[in-house]
Amino acid sequence: EPIQKSKAFLFRRLLKWEERRKFQVEIVTSVHRRREKGPRANICPQLPPALFFSSTSSINLLLLLFFQDHITLEMSGHAQCFNNPPILNPSYSAGEVEELAGFQTYVTGSPDSNLAILLIHDAFGYEAPNLRKLADKVASSGFFVVVPDLLYGDPADLGNPQFDPQAWLATHPSDKGCEDAKKVIAELRSRGFSAIGAAGFCWGGMVLVKLASGTELLAGVILHPGPITVDEINAVRIPTAILGAENDHIFPADQLEQLGHVLATKSGQVCYVKIFPGVSHGWTMKYKEDDDSAVKVAEEAHLDMLNWFLKYVRK
Repeated sequence: EPIQKSKAFLFRRLLKWEERRKFQVEIVTSVHRRREKGPRANICPQLPPALFFSSTSSINLLLLLFFQDHITLEMSGHAQCFNNPPILNPSYSAGEVEELAGFQTYVTGSPDSNLAILLIHDAFGYEAPNLRKLADKVASSGFFVVVPDLLYGDPADLGNPQFDPQAWLATHPSDKGCEDAKKVIAELRSRGFSAIGAAGFCWGGMVLVKLASGTELLAGVILHPGPITVDEINAVRIPTAILGAENDHIFPADQLEQLGHVLATKSGQVCYVKIFPGVSHGWTMKYKEDDDSAVKVAEEAHLDMLNWFLKYVRK
């Protein structure tokens, strides 16, 4: 027990050290990828096959000796989840911010539509400009789009030297996020929106998989999710697409493929799983506008998401 406590203490110190430098210190000394040139598996026969990749990595030997699997999972996972934070902009607005079901919410699109989409943010919250731009893009296809602040004004703040990822995650459990999202969906229905879909990013993906076990939504899209379980996937009841990254320490491609198989074997379940090569966790939200290749692959995922909604969220 003393050894475990010492390891946990050293880990927390190391993680905070990484955060202060915005995770720019390279702890991965070599990365070895094995890429298969063809489809590994067509896990959803009714849809085009997705390409899958697998990767392994080795980290600094001293860290490995001290922390073993703990540091591999926790450090690399948190680094990907909390790195490259967006510059939040509450003033960015093609739409507007209003109160919806008790939550400050970015809304965009025609309120006269009966088709609505709920976008569930990642750890950086609803003021991320790339998220609002995506909401506007979805709205241009005829949807009323809402992005509620399910973090109650408390997004991850890496500029705060006291920020503790573990404590933050404990304060914002996905179960609570699911309960709050249901309130938003109920409010949309009360306003006359009869067809509702949702997408979730990272933390929001963990919320969405719980929502997908109910009947509040017609369809869902999960993008580079945080940890989700086989039991949660088994409970999914709506058409669900999962878009993942090749280089994702939080949810590796092999694990995502397994979840796809679970979905595909569910009687009558419509699913789609796609792994995007060469990208990392969070690529659909945390791209830089001046990086053409990053923008292109993010937009590919956005289009996949939009096409899913156009197909399954209908009157």
